[in-house]
Amino acid sequence: MTDISKDRFLDALEGVGRPVATAEQIARELDCTQAAAADALATLAADGEVERANVEPDPVVWYPRDWLELTDRERIVPFPDRREIIVDQPSQLTRAQLSRVAHLTDTTRTGSYRYEVRAEDVWAAPFDSLSDLVAAVTELLPRDCPTLVEWVREQWTRATRFRLRTHDDGYVVLEAATDSLLGNVAEQKLDDDVLRAPISDTEAWVAAEQVAPLKRTLYEAGYPVRDDRDLESGEPLAVDLHLDLRPYQQDWVDRFEDASAGVLVGPPGSGKTVAAMGALESVGGETLVLVPSRELATQWREELLANTSLTGDQIGEYHGGEKRVRPVTIATYQTAGMDRHRHVFDDREWGLIVYDEVHHIPAEVARRSASLQSKHRLGLTATPVREDDKEADIYTLVGRPIGTDWDALFDAGFVAEPEVEIRYVPWRDDDDRYEYAAASGHTRRRLAAENPAKEAEIEHLVDQHADTQALVFVDYLSQGERIAERLDAPFVNGETPHSRRETHFDQFRTGALDALVVSRIGDEGIDLPDAEFAVVASGLGGSRRQGAQRAGRTMRPGSQSLLFVLATRGTEEEDHARSRMRHLSTKGVRVTESDASHSP
Repeated sequence: MTDISKDRFLDALEGVGRPVATAEQIARELDCTQAAAADALATLAADGEVERANVEPDPVVWYPRDWLELTDRERIVPFPDRREIIVDQPSQLTRAQLSRVAHLTDTTRTGSYRYEVRAEDVWAAPFDSLSDLVAAVTELLPRDCPTLVEWVREQWTRATRFRLRTHDDGYVVLEAATDSLLGNVAEQKLDDDVLRAPISDTEAWVAAEQVAPLKRTLYEAGYPVRDDRDLESGEPLAVDLHLDLRPYQQDWVDRFEDASAGVLVGPPGSGKTVAAMGALESVGGETLVLVPSRELATQWREELLANTSLTGDQIGEYHGGEKRVRPVTIATYQTAGMDRHRHVFDDREWGLIVYDEVHHIPAEVARRSASLQSKHRLGLTATPVREDDKEADIYTLVGRPIGTDWDALFDAGFVAEPEVEIRYVPWRDDDDRYEYAAASGHTRRRLAAENPAKEAEIEHLVDQHADTQALVFVDYLSQGERIAERLDAPFVNGETPHSRRETHFDQFRTGALDALVVSRIGDEGIDLPDAEFAVVASGLGGSRRQGAQRAGRTMRPGSQSLLFVLATRGTEEEDHARSRMRHLSTKGVRVTESDASHSP
């Protein structure tokens, strides 16, 4: 007798494409006889799992007893010709698997997700071989999609057509897989001063100062370049790490050693800074660390002194408050990007350049960084997305991504998976609603962001979670001041003196403060390890990266992690909220939606 479980029956219904089916249709989907299917369905009916109905003049039809099982069940529907994958009610595991090979483009409030498989997703996929990548794609899809799989194969192959290597005489060589690729792609696409001379039918001498433009140009032409050059280690610097790396951190360092360049992509709290110190130990050369703020420079110094054999006189900081170049120098992007400080790059033979919060690299520092292509380069980020879609700058100037599987870190307990909830807040009264309706442009957006009803909702949420410390993020100073007064909490913003900022941060870290209201300065690398609960009051018009960073401030091991994102009902904030949290969904984080629990 054919054994048909309820799950197999539901799978067959999806294949039929209807909520009810005959035994003949079920048999066709499950590749068994009609009689065997009818007997198995009768057994399911006797067990109370399915129902039957006689529909004249049609034969008996079968359907699930609980109709909701059809709507609450995960369903994956590929559209190979469009290279899209639609998923209804995906599990966290499915979302994490999709994030490795596809790009989330849209979500709905009913739990549907639309993914697109782009060329750059295939190029950056964290797999060691084409066979591993194809296996992951085929395992994910519910049916054979030969055209999609073949396209994935083609894109993977394109990423192996060009490579850079170091010639025995020390200069850089571009090597193409065929003479046609060198002549019809590289020589046609690249500027005249990039390739100095041909070496063979498939090789050419590359001008050393043109390595970064070469990689960017070929990337845009659809051919990411593999960089296998022998990179400089700089002046020797013996460093011992006093910490044991977690298994995945050691894997990051090993993969960085193999590639000599790359971007560590992992959630906040996963220990990217620790892994970077492991890379510093591995390279064993003088190191320049670039960071977005003075606070991060200070944190880096403290971490290096606490966790490595480096001494205070071996570590220098270079920013608005201090300017000392040492074997390990920590500089801010802003200072390092100024022409009068370019000697920071040139004074020493750096063996390793670390770009913390690497999504900052494009712009002035990117132009300066183009001259550092002969160095080991390591980027660190949880969110390598930019609203100007210049992620390619990150990967061509620094390196390809290393370590993108957030789900494994959640499952292992190394990082707390945040519970992210978008809450829709009504207007306080009709006057506020009418004022919004009559406004336009920035004024309209600000009115929605500063909806006074959010303040009552924040107070309600903080009271609900009184046993945890609370972070509240705002974009507007006036709103931050009102919320801080309501919560009796400090408000840290760009106008707060540096010393007072550090005092409040230390008080929050040690538990002396129950709540802290912060402006955008809290988005970048501020170390608030005990922030288990956060509310985003405004800033939904900001970047996807900002949304993920604010969630990231709550992602630390060993704790329940809560993030509430407030959006004013009936305004463009609703769409902004879903859009800004979408990046977290691509990483396996479940984002839910609800109405505010506190009425104005």
